[in-house]
Amino acid sequence: MEREKLKSRLGFILISAGCAIGIGNVWKFAYMAGQGGGGFFVLLYLLFLVMLGIPIMSMEFAVGRASQKSPAQAYKALEKAGQKWHIHGYIALIGNYLLMMFYTTVAGWMLYYFYLTSTGKFVGLNTDGVANVFSEMLQKPVTMTICMLIIVVVGFFICSIGLQNGLEKVTKVMMVALLAIMVILAINSFFMKGAKEGLSFYLIPSIERAKAAGIGNTAVGAMNQAFFTLSIGIGAMAIFGSYIGKDRSLLGESVTIAALDTFVAITSGLIIFPACFTFGVDQTQGPSLVFITLPNIFNNIPFGRVWGSLFFVFMTFAAFSTVLAVFENIVSCCMELTGFNRKKSSIVNMILVALLSMPCVLGFNFWSFDWLGVFGGSFLDFEDFLVSNIWLPLGSLIYLLFCTSKFGWGWKNYKEEANTGKGIKIHNWMRVYLTYILPLIVLFIFAFGIYDKFWAK
Repeated sequence: MEREKLKSRLGFILISAGCAIGIGNVWKFAYMAGQGGGGFFVLLYLLFLVMLGIPIMSMEFAVGRASQKSPAQAYKALEKAGQKWHIHGYIALIGNYLLMMFYTTVAGWMLYYFYLTSTGKFVGLNTDGVANVFSEMLQKPVTMTICMLIIVVVGFFICSIGLQNGLEKVTKVMMVALLAIMVILAINSFFMKGAKEGLSFYLIPSIERAKAAGIGNTAVGAMNQAFFTLSIGIGAMAIFGSYIGKDRSLLGESVTIAALDTFVAITSGLIIFPACFTFGVDQTQGPSLVFITLPNIFNNIPFGRVWGSLFFVFMTFAAFSTVLAVFENIVSCCMELTGFNRKKSSIVNMILVALLSMPCVLGFNFWSFDWLGVFGGSFLDFEDFLVSNIWLPLGSLIYLLFCTSKFGWGWKNYKEEANTGKGIKIHNWMRVYLTYILPLIVLFIFAFGIYDKFWAK
């Protein structure tokens, strides 16, 4: 059976960027920038994005495009006889399921908050009242299950239609809408009273603020965010590499996708920081920044219900673009491993992902208990830790070693595949850095993530 292809380069870029762009670009980037002293964090983030994220993304794309297989089978097509690299293909697929076990629930929260904002449920509530809405939602397993199921059913239905008519068509519309809504919200923030202070905190690097936050912590935080923002390491990018032609170099495409991802992250800060400084809100808050702080802000501005509805449409799109991309990866892997057609693979996985998502939903109410004293009593924190701190860095390391080591696919093959087509090329002078230095940086990120979780308290 001939492999499906994406219709256009724009489709490939928007789908890949959609996979990378998620809720982490918005609240996580904003609060980490806040904790890291603003502009200095942003500067380091951009530096590390070029050093870490873009090269590994080009490797995932290269493995996908050269093999013309899903991540579960890609290594088998490229490895030498008797090698065991393909074991990572199955581990990467497990990582996709793990990510969706909590991401579908969080995407459902965005959908629910859009409903609450657009129907005026926050109007008239004080700060405590808004905070209570979030707590009450977590105690409503039926509501959260319904929202999660809407995300799962709609997502797999779109994937079942086909690559071009389903995923590509929907993602193009959604991503263009997402970028337009972001620009509108950012322009609105420029006219707030605290815009000047918020923007100078966010965009002007300050060594004093960075020292106060701890330069070491700020640097490691920026490194982590640059690394994780692109969703590399679980084959989520490799699958789209397998759907494209040979007319563009892969480092160039990786730069374009990283630029789009960064645009969303930076613009989210342009939306959030002026609002924080206008309303005297602590900009270093974590997830509550989106679910508690922002509804309060929308309650206090003209046309707040409109702006709030727009914001949560944008957040739902940001979450759903990642969900669709990972669902496509899961469906494609399942088709190759079982021989199912696209519709059957979509239906089976729809049921499976819905069931796998239930522990996260119930982990906030019926199944809440403390995991080793570090996971806050919820399945979500535990599942997020597994994906962010173990699957993504170690998966990226395996892609990196496979593409640069003579015991894997090798530098020559990777460079030849990545450089096929027009655009920015991989050069031999990059080899020492990519082969010897970058793996050590990835290992450091992995080790620091484990240390920070269990011993840095």
